[in-house]
Amino acid sequence: MCRWAAYTGAPIFLEEIISRPGHSLIHQSHCATQCHTAINADGFGLAWYGDRPEPGLYRDVMPAWSDPNLKSLTAQVKSGLFLAHVRASTGTATSRNNCHPFVHGVWSFMHNGQVGGYEQFRRDADMMVPEHLYPFRKGATDSEALFLAAIAEGLDSDPCAALERASAKFIRLAREKGALPHLRMTAALSDGHRLYAVRYATDDAAPSLYYRWSESRQGYAVVSEPLEKDEGGWTAVAPATFCTFEGRSVQVARFLPCRLAAAA
Repeated sequence: MCRWAAYTGAPIFLEEIISRPGHSLIHQSHCATQCHTAINADGFGLAWYGDRPEPGLYRDVMPAWSDPNLKSLTAQVKSGLFLAHVRASTGTATSRNNCHPFVHGVWSFMHNGQVGGYEQFRRDADMMVPEHLYPFRKGATDSEALFLAAIAEGLDSDPCAALERASAKFIRLAREKGALPHLRMTAALSDGHRLYAVRYATDDAAPSLYYRWSESRQGYAVVSEPLEKDEGGWTAVAPATFCTFEGRSVQVARFLPCRLAAAA
């Protein structure tokens, strides 16, 4: 499984989430403690928001712990809203275009999980991306296809419902042509104003997801794993949950694409 971390709040240096904590995202990339898989060495990426509506984006195929450019960037760049991801491929190639986060316009998106048997219906998944969005399909991952499908489903107007509808379409494909698990997902996405996060699986193995408010930073960290061992105050997100972070508030809603997939 991949690992990711997101932040929203008062501007901080990116390193305060990505590399400085004892169990930072970079530490997790080679020493994860939950959802054990191979090390996360298939690339990394950052998307951050600043003075312009569109996010900045930096991605590479190197392991996150071995890129001096990443260390320098996170030590110098401040942001009040950013997403960071370290990748463990579930089958697609190790390439810059397959690294998360993915961006389109003001939106950024990153995903941890899998769509079962994706290689068996990859062409069908591509067909879910409408023609006007397909030029932005740069890589080959299920995650990018899911993101673009969610945009087509109305991400701008209702992020939860749009991602729910897109996820239902992928679940149906996995049931018809793919394999188990049909969908496992923790994802973070943002339009530059709000941070959204979701945890869901069609089985009982949804990847882990936590969030915590920091008084010292005046912001929320939303992460695959807590950033410090034995640190209190972390809230574990329940499966089938969609969270919206805005200011100090957290709104929690149910996320149930399975009901849409069953109704079709």
